[in-house]
Amino acid sequence: MNPLNGPVEVAVRALVILANSYPEPIDLSMLTVLDHAMLHSGQFHGPPSLHPHLPAQPGELGLRRRLLHEGLAVLTRSGLAEVEGTDQGLVYRATSRGSGFVGILEAPYVAQLQDRALGAVREYAPRTDARQAMRSFVTSWNVDFLADPREGGAASG
Repeated sequence: MNPLNGPVEVAVRALVILANSYPEPIDLSMLTVLDHAMLHSGQFHGPPSLHPHLPAQPGELGLRRRLLHEGLAVLTRSGLAEVEGTDQGLVYRATSRGSGFVGILEAPYVAQLQDRALGAVREYAPRTDARQAMRSFVTSWNVDFLADPREGGAASG
């Protein structure tokens, strides 16, 4: 079993984001963007990133979306989040129990998530198009990947 990015960790991250956007709901695409921005905040002129910058980050978005879907299932089954159908699709919202649960978590990692989630929600939700944000992430990774390593970028092979 891999403890990193497991359903419980991802559920906690999703709940922290949903609690910071409460009462506004978030769809899975935007949640994916916000989770990425929260974990890689240093790449977005925020506090230091919680997860390292890896060359495989473009593939990470698809995996992140699947993991978040699994985490949201954990949250909805436990009554910490709710799902609602709208004309635009499914959206998720923290319940009052979910917001309260985040408030009692005392781990330093959760405090760092809280700080970064608040910044990500303020910066990107609800005025950002999630698909455009994902395209922007991939474009910046391509630039990093193709950059001259002597200038601090990754080697292009």
